[in-house]
Amino acid sequence: MTSNSLLPDDGRGAVAREGEPGGDQYETGQTFDSLGVSVELVKALADQGITTTFPIQTLTVADGLLGRDVCGKAKTGSGKTLAFGLPLLQRTAAARDGARPAGGRPARPHALVLLPTRELALQVHGVLDALAGAVGLRVAAVYGGAEIERQVAQLRKGVEVVIATPGRLIDLGDRGELSVADVEVLVLDEADRMADMGFMPQVEWVLRRLERPHQTLLFSATLDGAVDRLVKRYMNDPVFHEVASGTQTVAAMHHRFLQVHQMDKVKVAAAICRSYDKTLCFVRTKRGADRLVEQLARERVRSAAIHGDLRQVNRERALADFASGKLSVLVATDVAARGLHIDNVDVVLHYDPPEDHKAYLHRSGRTARAGETGVAVTLLLWNQLVEGEVIQRRLGLRIPIVEMFSNDPRLADLAGWEPSEDESVL
Repeated sequence: MTSNSLLPDDGRGAVAREGEPGGDQYETGQTFDSLGVSVELVKALADQGITTTFPIQTLTVADGLLGRDVCGKAKTGSGKTLAFGLPLLQRTAAARDGARPAGGRPARPHALVLLPTRELALQVHGVLDALAGAVGLRVAAVYGGAEIERQVAQLRKGVEVVIATPGRLIDLGDRGELSVADVEVLVLDEADRMADMGFMPQVEWVLRRLERPHQTLLFSATLDGAVDRLVKRYMNDPVFHEVASGTQTVAAMHHRFLQVHQMDKVKVAAAICRSYDKTLCFVRTKRGADRLVEQLARERVRSAAIHGDLRQVNRERALADFASGKLSVLVATDVAARGLHIDNVDVVLHYDPPEDHKAYLHRSGRTARAGETGVAVTLLLWNQLVEGEVIQRRLGLRIPIVEMFSNDPRLADLAGWEPSEDESVL
């Protein structure tokens, strides 16, 4: 885990909003003990080099510790795992009163985190499990695409905190291996993505089976549509917090929009990938991801793909190799990459243009995280130029679209040149 330190006025969300736009500003970089986090958890954080807060943590942790229902509006990579994780762990430990539940059937956790993808489940588990021992809690992650019997065996040993994707949670409930009846702290993470992926019926299935009074912490990049209906129906007088980070995310990175030619497109991508330590490539389809990996290999660029058709062990290996630097290029579909936190991504390459400006922000947000800079590159064929213009307009950008071939030396340093209007193909 990277350092969580934050200096005032450094462009990482120093101005945030609570509730509606125009709300209170606040001081960034507070200590966790000043927000009420327990001595045990503060020490566990400090042991990982985490001593001060990100904006979303500054806003939400204190309310979470008080037992309030919280709606947090913040993008992926803003530090929201600790924003909900610290209240969840501290309140669950306090409610447990020192008695560890015995193993058995079914498992009856006191805290539950629901999220959309297995990668996000593993990521959140890594963060919370590293802290849970400090307050005597056990954490399990259950998700599809992995051996269910192994997850059952862990649940039967007894756990206080379960991190789950909706489908696997329901499967375990149907098998009589997991009950949500005792849940007192519920987290809905990436709620907007769960809605986009069609999980809202499963989420409501779970909510209807909570028997105890409980606290709900909901985090989402947007709070409209199905998420808004969920808030109004199932949350109790929630407090709303928002980190106004969209334009800061855009401003924190270099944007390059390149017109390429179909026969040269893979070579352009390969030239970019060879020039950086970590490049994350986005494509629209699973077949497209596998095809790009094969095409890059022919250009002597080693890469791996992550998408929903791959075995979980292969996805985990690819992510681990990319995160550790053993692999410099990862090719991903949008769904597979949702919520991933990988440090030091130099370039996000939109090999296939994103569907819209929201998808552009989500993809591009894998770089320029926590105050670092990065490059977002979009490759456009001649018949995709209008798509690039629309995305820019909706983001408030005005970046010339420049024609470029794979032998252009500027591909080796995309941040080192500024495209000019004279070069624009439009």
